[in-house]
Amino acid sequence: MNILSKIRQIPFWSWFWFILGALYFLLPLYATVNFSLRMERDVIGFKAYIRAFEDPEFLETFLYSNMLAFLTIVASIILIVPTAYWIRLRLPEARRIVEFITLLPFVVPAIILVFGLIRIYSSPITIPFTEINLFQPLTTFEVGTDILIIAGYVVLGLPYMYRSVDTGMRTVDVRTLTEAAQSLGASWFTIILRVILPNIRAALLSGALLTFAIVVGEVTLASFLGVPAFGPYLFLLGQHRAYEPAALSFASFLMTWLAMGLIQMFTGGQGQTAGTH
Repeated sequence: MNILSKIRQIPFWSWFWFILGALYFLLPLYATVNFSLRMERDVIGFKAYIRAFEDPEFLETFLYSNMLAFLTIVASIILIVPTAYWIRLRLPEARRIVEFITLLPFVVPAIILVFGLIRIYSSPITIPFTEINLFQPLTTFEVGTDILIIAGYVVLGLPYMYRSVDTGMRTVDVRTLTEAAQSLGASWFTIILRVILPNIRAALLSGALLTFAIVVGEVTLASFLGVPAFGPYLFLLGQHRAYEPAALSFASFLMTWLAMGLIQMFTGGQGQTAGTH
């Protein structure tokens, strides 16, 4: 009865806006699911899902995008965690500058980023004032192209990963943990790896989820760099077929929510209590 009484105390307009917001998000999802199940006339079935998952290009592109997402997350953690840690510990005056830099991906379109990468790294990198080549053009071989696109994805995910890590850093007493670790003889590498990272695990997983969603669904960089990623595959599939893209879109939505549920299950509440450990 206590729960029912609390529900009754919620104002009418709060319920109104909640229901309106829920309908705004759920109705398009329902329409997508309903459309994906009607590939055969007058029959509700999973033929669109079966055909989509049986396509060999689906598995190839999806696994490739997952590999890019994993490497992007690792690169982002290596770049952002030490930066956010050092700013909070020793350089708080640099915080506004770094926050401004991390917001630039919202201002600079991805098309400009990819053309900049192609323009710079499609030519050999030489030693200034000489003709000695340090590196061959990265766009001429597969590993080089992968490095370029991962670098681009790190930039695109920078606002989300940095803010997740920074929020996680705020929930722990970084200075006290650092001083305690140093008193035991820990190096800077050990402090970050074994003291800081475990305490911001929930924040890292949140940032990783957002980065994963960006990488798997990204189209612009993958298309112009010519890599077999999931985003361009889904885009091209939508140009030639109707039901399979709807099925894959709903499947991607389910995978995202499954990942969010797993994060909540395994890390729920850690961000608030980590500083007390």
